[in-house]
Amino acid sequence: MAVQIGVFLPTSGPREAGFGAGEIRDSARTAEAAGLESLWATDHLIASQPMLDSTVALTTAAAVTDRIRIGFGAMLLALRPIAWAAKEIGTLQQLSDGRTLLGVGTGNPAHGDIGWRAAGVPFGERGIRTDRALSVLPKLITGEPATLDDGLEVTLSPAAAPMPPILVAGNSARARRRAAAFGDAWMPINPALDELPALLTELRDLAASHYRPTPTVTVVAPALPADPHQAAAALAAYETAGVERVILAPTGQDWRRDYAFAADLRAAQ
Repeated sequence: MAVQIGVFLPTSGPREAGFGAGEIRDSARTAEAAGLESLWATDHLIASQPMLDSTVALTTAAAVTDRIRIGFGAMLLALRPIAWAAKEIGTLQQLSDGRTLLGVGTGNPAHGDIGWRAAGVPFGERGIRTDRALSVLPKLITGEPATLDDGLEVTLSPAAAPMPPILVAGNSARARRRAAAFGDAWMPINPALDELPALLTELRDLAASHYRPTPTVTVVAPALPADPHQAAAALAAYETAGVERVILAPTGQDWRRDYAFAADLRAAQ
């Protein structure tokens, strides 16, 4: 099977670019009409540039589409009380008819710590908080009784939603350990192709130590060759290395150009 292709919604950029529901709706419809597999939204409270809330943006995209998958790329679980995050994710999963893909990360240090400070979360604790959140998240989303850190047992309603796939973002060894312990997929940014076989072997061994299946791999690709046929050859190399999905990062503010390229790339596979 050819590598699946995803793109990012235009939810972040320079302040002068502006944002609007019409832009999100148009981009979502365009991506679905182009036959792309998934749409993704970045996530942060206070980033290095303006950024829309990921859950609201993805809900807007889900409301105007029927087939394309809707992904967090990637949600910073540690910024949120886990029960609230589970409620948002479960609701999106229900309203999108099960199309949600839950990317989870600990944040890009390039954004600094101001968003974490604003949320009252120590920057240095984001990793352990993410692990704790992932350990209880499936029960919360699927409507089972779950015990939170303070010992409180809760069951979220309304009716349970199917648990969306968890994609653990990050290039570090800790991210791979997290993916092996909790994830359905590992989601690195632009990993070196020649290093992927060894990293996937490590991932398989880590998953086996938890008695879990080996996570699949989704790659965020900042850049591919401009020629669709050359880019398709690059995708074929990812496929050979065991990558299931490639998410094309924006090349600028012109999402229409990026989506047209993604459509041409899909046709060239």
